Amino acid sequence: MGCPSPVCFYPSILHLLPFPGSSMVLSAARKHLLGGIQLGGWGQHLLRGSRPGAWGQHLLRGSRPGAWGQYLLRGIGSVYTDAKGFQEKEIREKLQAFPGGSIDLVKQESGIAVLTVNNLARMNAFSGSMMVELEERVSQLEEWTEGKGLIIQGAAGTFCSGSDLNAVRAISNPQDGIKMCTFMQNALTRLLRLPLLSVALVEGNALGGGAELTTACDFRLMAPGSVIQFVHKHMGLVPGWGGAARLVRIVGGQNALKMLGGALKIDPEMGLQIGLADGVLEGSLAGSGANALLEAEQWLGCYTAGPAPVIRAIKSVVVSGRELPLEVALRTERDVFGTVWGGPANLQALATKAKHK
Repeated sequence: MGCPSPVCFYPSILHLLPFPGSSMVLSAARKHLLGGIQLGGWGQHLLRGSRPGAWGQHLLRGSRPGAWGQYLLRGIGSVYTDAKGFQEKEIREKLQAFPGGSIDLVKQESGIAVLTVNNLARMNAFSGSMMVELEERVSQLEEWTEGKGLIIQGAAGTFCSGSDLNAVRAISNPQDGIKMCTFMQNALTRLLRLPLLSVALVEGNALGGGAELTTACDFRLMAPGSVIQFVHKHMGLVPGWGGAARLVRIVGGQNALKMLGGALKIDPEMGLQIGLADGVLEGSLAGSGANALLEAEQWLGCYTAGPAPVIRAIKSVVVSGRELPLEVALRTERDVFGTVWGGPANLQALATKAKHK
């Protein structure tokens, strides 16, 4: 298959407030969007703009030259921190009480890593321990400076069926549910912000939390016969791992409402039509996990060819552009530009006049 154009999307920047001019944005939000709805403490905190998240503080502080760019290049950006009452240790311990399956990570010399959701007994559903392992694998990828790309797949030809219902039943009270939700939002936001170009390789079904996982990647490739379905309504729920917020930015509000409200089964053809899928695997190669992975590597290779510092810088300026206020994004782009200007790849290109070939 060829190298189709990517579809960009724009995650929320609310947690980065306040910023210059934020008072006008907040006022408009209150007047035109809220309609007098009473918000929970977290929503009130965001709208007050009393203090930005840790990532936003670091970006906005500008304590040294290149601070924004260097922070983005490291690919670290959590939504919740201990300062906001996020007790990560407590949540991890509770989740680890529900074992099963694994999240496997292989880093390849090509600079493309493969992360596999592996829990065959539960159709690759996330157990509690797998949620913790996912966060640990994201931490490892944040430290992988040679990396350029990431492919996320499910074991044995099926992507992921969401959360393991055994764990869900055990933490069905609202307090524990919110803690699990908080943990997974952090992990998936950090996954999306990695300085790696990521693609979800969807074979079989991506259901519920599995559908949410696909939205935490830059791209989605679907195999023939595969389905992405937000089944949360059937469980009396809405997405809680950030999937709804990301979905709106990928396919738009109307399509997101249809997908969530109708629990629609999105096949590859529909996925392409609404912009959820960035490509469909060739039928001649589909049906074999090894062949599908090879095809995904070839597809992603269209965008990761080149030196790692340049590819990582590209991802970083896109992340800043889609998540930060324009003024901060411009400064970030300048800082990231400074990390590659005069670098080995730049000097080699100047010597060979590669731009004009």
